[in-house]
Amino acid sequence: MFNPGLIDMIMRLRGRGISDNAVLRAMELVDRRHFIAQKYWDIAYDEQSLPISCGQTMSNPLTVGLMTQMLELSSEHKLLEIGTGSGYHTAILSNITKRVYSVERYKVLISDAETGFAKIGVTNHVLRHGDGRYGWRGQAPFDRILIGCGVNKKPNKLMEQLGEGGVLVGVIGEKLMRYRKIRGLISDEVLFPLTLPMLETGKSKIL
Repeated sequence: MFNPGLIDMIMRLRGRGISDNAVLRAMELVDRRHFIAQKYWDIAYDEQSLPISCGQTMSNPLTVGLMTQMLELSSEHKLLEIGTGSGYHTAILSNITKRVYSVERYKVLISDAETGFAKIGVTNHVLRHGDGRYGWRGQAPFDRILIGCGVNKKPNKLMEQLGEGGVLVGVIGEKLMRYRKIRGLISDEVLFPLTLPMLETGKSKIL
């Protein structure tokens, strides 16, 4: 079914630097409305964050698109996501990668996310209730790691779970960072300033 709001969102993202066709296609397939309350459907495709359960927020489409693109994903990647949240970003990642392992500290959000996944038929994901700061050691190593919330310092425990040639993307100290593991060594790259709700406190700052 043709959805003008969704198409407009995709065109806007393309115009603002999202050039990876796999990312754009995934964001076109995953309707944002399935992961928010119906009262927000009229603004589902606007460039703004939206409230979800447990006092948390769903990131705006551009932030989701940029962070996904910076991961440089392929269909063979095994990915760890820290912070399932609404499940919207998880579903997008699942449409690009082989399997997504996602850790979320709120059980209510896990339940809400699973409801959204069922609506669109996403099945290549595994959710876990726990503290995302410690990752998912039993499933490591991962080809890609995405930290979906802000952290104050370099996430060394998560980097230990990154496989050779792997990439970690996250907001560290209000900067979007990309880390690469090459021959066992970690290199870092500052992409641009960005603020997300903090993993340590759960208090949203600005989005």
